[in-house]
Amino acid sequence: MAVPTNTVTAHSAIGNREDLADIIYEISPVDTPFLSGIDHNNASAVYHEHQTDALDAAAANRQIEGDDATANTFSATTRIGNYCQISRKVVSVSGTQKAVDSAGRKDEESYQIAKRGREMKRDMEYALTRNQASSAGGAGTGRSLASLESWLATNKTSVGTGTAQTTPGFSSGTVAAPTDSTVLGTLTKAAVDAVIQACWTQGGDPKVIMVGPHNRTVVSGFTGISTLQTDANSGSDVTLMGAIDFYKSNFGVLKVVPNRFQRDETAFILDMDYWCMSTLRNMEQEALSKTGDNERSLLITEFTLEAKQEAASGKVSDCTTS
Repeated sequence: MAVPTNTVTAHSAIGNREDLADIIYEISPVDTPFLSGIDHNNASAVYHEHQTDALDAAAANRQIEGDDATANTFSATTRIGNYCQISRKVVSVSGTQKAVDSAGRKDEESYQIAKRGREMKRDMEYALTRNQASSAGGAGTGRSLASLESWLATNKTSVGTGTAQTTPGFSSGTVAAPTDSTVLGTLTKAAVDAVIQACWTQGGDPKVIMVGPHNRTVVSGFTGISTLQTDANSGSDVTLMGAIDFYKSNFGVLKVVPNRFQRDETAFILDMDYWCMSTLRNMEQEALSKTGDNERSLLITEFTLEAKQEAASGKVSDCTTS
């Protein structure tokens, strides 16, 4: 049908008001399972140190009746540490933008500060879980903390088909970054079981398998532990279940936790009780001096990862990611 002559339509009319929803939709994930799952502590120096120790190996202990007592061999504690890393975000909003009527938020500066705060939390999870080395920094370089993947040096295995990932661990005050295998391999149940056993043998009690998105699906497909089922609750509703949330090993039950911010090529076997985020400066907001027609705010924090005893946890490295 043709539009009648001289009919005013939205295509030609001038002055129609815009229709902008008064809400802003955000999809970016903000879940931080490692940061949220570990202890939080305070640091009092740029280089945060603590001590570790271990008992002597169990051995036959038979003594002669009436014998003189002699002191056992003394073993000193081990002193280790990590550098505090500074993370920040800066918000700058012009005077004009603060004055106009904005859709979806009452105040542009407050909205941007809240947004940057969520971004900072993601950045912290990223720093804590990656393969980053520790560094004292310098005049033109920021300090960096040693991440989870770099700390894990005792209980580890590689599924790569090339040279296995190397993890030097803590040495002479710093932690070096691991060197990955040249060829990746598929994450296997046998590899996960081997690391769980190694952690338990060392004295750990791991309760979490933390993996990236691809290897979360690989764990659900382990032979012998994942069974597809259907659950008819009521009427015609049917649920197909093919994922596992808990993994029952020979040394306890572990929760399978996906993490968007860790490297997908590494699977962590974690005793969360032995990790801590130590904070030198809590996240705070500071108003910066005006340099013109704008309002500027600084969000800043300074923190590090404290490895209370890395031998309680472990990792499977060099896993394929697709």
